[in-house]
Amino acid sequence: MSADDQARRDALWGLARGYARSVDRGDGGAFLAVFAPDAELSVHNPPDAEASGVYRGHEELARIPPRMARFRATFHFLGQADYQLDGDEPTGEVYCMAHHRSAGDDDPTDYVMFIRYRDRYRRHEGEWRIAERRVLVDWTETRPVNPPGR
Repeated sequence: MSADDQARRDALWGLARGYARSVDRGDGGAFLAVFAPDAELSVHNPPDAEASGVYRGHEELARIPPRMARFRATFHFLGQADYQLDGDEPTGEVYCMAHHRSAGDDDPTDYVMFIRYRDRYRRHEGEWRIAERRVLVDWTETRPVNPPGR
């Protein structure tokens, strides 16, 4: 692999990490920073279904972080990633286990989503950004939580 390809791969992986970290920290500015201004995010549950939610552009994408505040905490754990670096708009698929801790203290739960992010990327002002993200939900689980100190 060429040094340029490795640098591009590292930059795209950085977008995946930045997305996960911004959601988990509730950082709306960092969340928007991984997306091109006209980006689209769609959620598909199950993966081959029509989108159950579509957000286009920063104005609509900015609604996502506040929606996540209904959870006490989230924890996005990224797995393998595969990138196709051909052309000006590379693509990638990133695996994720997204944990969503319920807000209440009585019988807390963890809603776990097993996700593949199918992405298309492009440069914006010289930096790689997510131009399109399809959130493919393969399955979910709800688990009991054992909070510390209990």
